[in-house]
Amino acid sequence: MKKINCIIIDDEPSSQNVLEQFVESVDYLVLKKVCNHAIEAKKVLEEEKIDLLFLDINMPLISGLEFYKSLKEPPLVIFTTAYSEYAVEGFEVNATDYLLKPFSFDRFLVAVNKAKDILTQNGDKLLLKADKKLHLINFDDILFINSLGDYVKVYHNSNFLITYSKLSSLIERLPKNKFIQVHKSYVINFQKIDVIEGNHILIQENKIPIGQKYKSNFTNKLNSY
Repeated sequence: MKKINCIIIDDEPSSQNVLEQFVESVDYLVLKKVCNHAIEAKKVLEEEKIDLLFLDINMPLISGLEFYKSLKEPPLVIFTTAYSEYAVEGFEVNATDYLLKPFSFDRFLVAVNKAKDILTQNGDKLLLKADKKLHLINFDDILFINSLGDYVKVYHNSNFLITYSKLSSLIERLPKNKFIQVHKSYVINFQKIDVIEGNHILIQENKIPIGQKYKSNFTNKLNSY
């Protein structure tokens, strides 16, 4: 079973202790760090691959909600708080679940099982945040991806999504046997190529340039295909 790397972000020692005990009781959860506030957590997220946050909402320096909204590529989140009035806003940012303190281990387990189901389904899918929603896109449905500076446009079937991400970060999440970068601004699904014409690739109605820097790698993959 896939292990889920998680961190606890809470400024109350008693809440930290309860969450630590609960996390240790679930064999697929791996606790990477207990953080006292969001600034500490941000450093962990920059250094570690984290799949899931247990995030208190009412904290010093910056609230859990504002912190989560500020993340460019946020992990899944389970909000934990003593204040029920935050529930609606929590779900507006696509929280996996919302735990109202004090909560039982059974209720905790329901929440983490939801996260596990999402991450398990994500094995052959790309999880993207766009339009204030979480989208699971099959890798096989993706045609190509176009960088737009701090955003990327993901074309899939006859649709597209725009999400806040660097192209380089997104490339790390794509299966290498399916996708290849052909230009500083383009990554394509190799199996979706219709025509190669000079220094351009045609995928359906879309004409994608092949950059000089990427041409040799693309040619090698084409020859071995």
